[in-house]
Amino acid sequence: MSVAHLTVRQAERADLLAVVRIERACFSDPWPHDAFERLLDEPAFLVAEREGAVVGFVVADRTPNHGRDIGHVKDLAVHPDARGEGIGRTLLRSALARLRATGVAVVRLEVREGNDPARSLYADEGFEPVRRVGGYYRDGEDALVLVVDLAAWAGRAGSGGGDGVESR
Repeated sequence: MSVAHLTVRQAERADLLAVVRIERACFSDPWPHDAFERLLDEPAFLVAEREGAVVGFVVADRTPNHGRDIGHVKDLAVHPDARGEGIGRTLLRSALARLRATGVAVVRLEVREGNDPARSLYADEGFEPVRRVGGYYRDGEDALVLVVDLAAWAGRAGSGGGDGVESR
């Protein structure tokens, strides 16, 4: 399958069980159901659906900041059986476009320092590291904080390929 058979849309309450299942399949320290429930109305809580099944999701929000609003990609995951098909990249790009349409100028995210596939995806999309946060994750691993300017991102001519990896 390819992303051509994929639908990306706003998450709905009915999607939450599938989202939580993907979260648990992807992360050793998954978010609880109520965390997703609280974020359901965020502008870029999107799901990727294929043949009626949710195969991935992204959660991103927006914080007003004196005319230069900041977006935050909080969570991005693709079901392990659906990785390597560009779903992660499609979700990320959809979230960035949605945030930009709501007036966001800059987007940040945190990623495990050792998550090379996710770091590669983010670098391909123009994210740049701005700092390291020691012991950010519960298991003690450091996080890298990455940032992208959405005007520059939108002006880029086509990014390279990707593998739809999970990350947050």
